[in-house]
Amino acid sequence: MAFEGLSEKLQAFTRKLSGKARISESDLNEMLREVKLALLEADVNFKVVKEFINNIHDKALGQDVLKSLTPGQQVVKIVKDELIELLGGTDSKIAFTPNPPTIIMLVGLQGSGKTTTAGKLANLLRKQGKKPLLVACDVYRPAAIKQLQVVGAQLNIPVYANEGEKDVVKIARQAKEIAISKLNDVLIIDTAGRLQIDEVLMTELKNIKSNVKPHEILLVVDSMTGQEAVNIAQKFNEDLGIDGVVLTKLDGDTRGGAAISVKKVTGKPIKYIGTGEKLNEFEDFHPDRMASRILGMGDVLSLIEQAEDQFDKEEAERLQKKLAKNKEFDLDDYLSQLRQIKRMGSFSALLKKLPGMGKFADQVDDRELVKIEAIISSMTKQERQNPKLLNASRRQRIARGSGTEVQDINKFMKSFEMTQDMMKKMRSGKMNPGMRKMMKNMNLDEMSNMSEEDLKKFGM
Repeated sequence: MAFEGLSEKLQAFTRKLSGKARISESDLNEMLREVKLALLEADVNFKVVKEFINNIHDKALGQDVLKSLTPGQQVVKIVKDELIELLGGTDSKIAFTPNPPTIIMLVGLQGSGKTTTAGKLANLLRKQGKKPLLVACDVYRPAAIKQLQVVGAQLNIPVYANEGEKDVVKIARQAKEIAISKLNDVLIIDTAGRLQIDEVLMTELKNIKSNVKPHEILLVVDSMTGQEAVNIAQKFNEDLGIDGVVLTKLDGDTRGGAAISVKKVTGKPIKYIGTGEKLNEFEDFHPDRMASRILGMGDVLSLIEQAEDQFDKEEAERLQKKLAKNKEFDLDDYLSQLRQIKRMGSFSALLKKLPGMGKFADQVDDRELVKIEAIISSMTKQERQNPKLLNASRRQRIARGSGTEVQDINKFMKSFEMTQDMMKKMRSGKMNPGMRKMMKNMNLDEMSNMSEEDLKKFGM
């Protein structure tokens, strides 16, 4: 996952600071050296690192910080504020024209993920009330048009393609006319890429820009290319002029330097991020939320938005009514909730968005969820509704049917019984007083620094 190494080191740094009643300049310098190395290892631009460290140093040594009752926490806040500023400061949105369609042109090198991003962006904008039309303007790469058509079909979003035409300006103009006639208020143009920036590529993109006049030119960059991604963004901006950046593959094994450097080096904001391979794993970029994620403070707002987008409201209401009638939470309910969680992405990625829980994400194996689903699916309806029926012979049959061992069944049922017990306590208002108090007074920044033992006290 992006920022893995950097996140661990920055979190260790903030934990050290949070517990300190006094901070000397030598303490601060020693810790900032560690942060500097962590940022450089994450492939963050050297000039960006230098300015970042200097800003923290100067602000952290201010008299207000040194004389405060909690200088450690004050410095942590300074680090977070500086990181937010580095990532762009504020959210940057697409400026939609009052005279539709708003034309969005996606550019980038071959392999950066432009075509998939076109579909993901169209899907996201449709959820925000827009009516998008995708345009296939990559007439060189074999199967590029077909790929966009497949993505469009999966999302039920229309795609305009003129497969016999090689003039991309003509294709874009035709698409614009169709968008006007079909009342599509957003036109997303998927352009061709090259293995490297060359004159032929730039000439074609400039021709589209001058003739179609897109309202937004978004550069799609593969974040796994590291510092080179920033150089690519800089070159595209100089030659073509871009309005923003889309970072793809942030779920990959990447050091995250591109996300931290790109705004500072190019002056152009990151507007969207691709967080996974699925077509719904695509988000608006929020500098403050990303900073919280990197520092291990969670990203509860994004998690809530993700849940609202993926969770079945009717199913949630059904479960709520069932529990209100004092009916038992059964395995059918468990399976339903499990499938809704799976739609939100990997469980380890979800944990990273919860304050203080990111440190446990690597201990979670998403294959266990697949195993649990197989176990429940191998039960009869009666067994799912009344787990007390699960005697030894039934458990052996379920193990054979699900390709698991009886020990797996026993382990899961023990976990399910704990969940069932927790649901009863929540329904009856008998939740652990310590847990209730923690939830009531939840301080996200403090939770990020809780130890495993602290979390266990609250049953987490």
